[in-house]
Amino acid sequence: MKNSYLLESDDEFLISSKIGELIQKRNFSSAVVHSYDLEEVSLSSALEDLDTYGLFSEQKVVIISHIDMLSSDSNDRDVLHFIQYLKNPLDSVLLFVTAKKLNNTKKITKELKKESEVVSLNYNAIDFVKKELDGYRLENGVVRKLVTDCLEDIGRIHQECLKLKLYRSDTKAISISDVEELVVKKLGDSKDLTFDFVRVLASKDKKAALKKFQQLQQYSIEALPLIGLLASQFLIIYQVKILEKRTGLNQEIADILGEKPYRIQKTRELTKYYSEQELRDILRSLSDMDFKIKTTDVDGNFLIELFILENT
Repeated sequence: MKNSYLLESDDEFLISSKIGELIQKRNFSSAVVHSYDLEEVSLSSALEDLDTYGLFSEQKVVIISHIDMLSSDSNDRDVLHFIQYLKNPLDSVLLFVTAKKLNNTKKITKELKKESEVVSLNYNAIDFVKKELDGYRLENGVVRKLVTDCLEDIGRIHQECLKLKLYRSDTKAISISDVEELVVKKLGDSKDLTFDFVRVLASKDKKAALKKFQQLQQYSIEALPLIGLLASQFLIIYQVKILEKRTGLNQEIADILGEKPYRIQKTRELTKYYSEQELRDILRSLSDMDFKIKTTDVDGNFLIELFILENT
């Protein structure tokens, strides 16, 4: 059995849960746990820890996050030292390496995957809710509403399911109204907000698109940043539309673009509404709007409204 694990996920809840599971599985529950984030500390700090035993316990768990920060093909002494450690780990040390998504062409990635047990933590949010609420009668629509209101954030879903189970521990039945009463709808980040806007634009519904734009303005997103976000969203639609001709697998497209498979899945729902030429025209139009706002006194919100009217 290998002593190191490469956990691939950008979901902190899933990573934390899996680390706890592996610590118990390997009987390291009493071990000292040390964590190193390579965005904040150097690899040498983790290596020093890996090379030494604890003063009071020979068992040790070392967690290294953002392993993707390592320069893979470098001859850096620490990187070479790390590779050597992977090949000859101390029996008493259990090493967890967490990462988002690694470049499989890099030397360090090849060594990590060769010497570690790779665990990809991908969870379907709907299945997760059903598992969390197992044993409870669910009104039709409860699962979908929970997933939507929590924006498929697994950690958030877990917390909200705990609240709902406690709330209805007597009846063991959860209704839509229970979700509406207890679950505070999570406001999405800028990408989620603009994705919804783009979805409405794609439906060619002028009234709905203008209403969505008014909602976005309530979040104090100024015209220039919003144009940048729109350009980013339409760019990924364009990239996905092109890559769809190469592969039909969301995971493969996600790997190429460095995005979550879920975002690729949702983006593919929009590619059918646009031709490649239409997407190029939209990106060019957004670029022109950006230039006008930066170089003239034109009202950016007015330009966005014109953009909506011209593209719906």
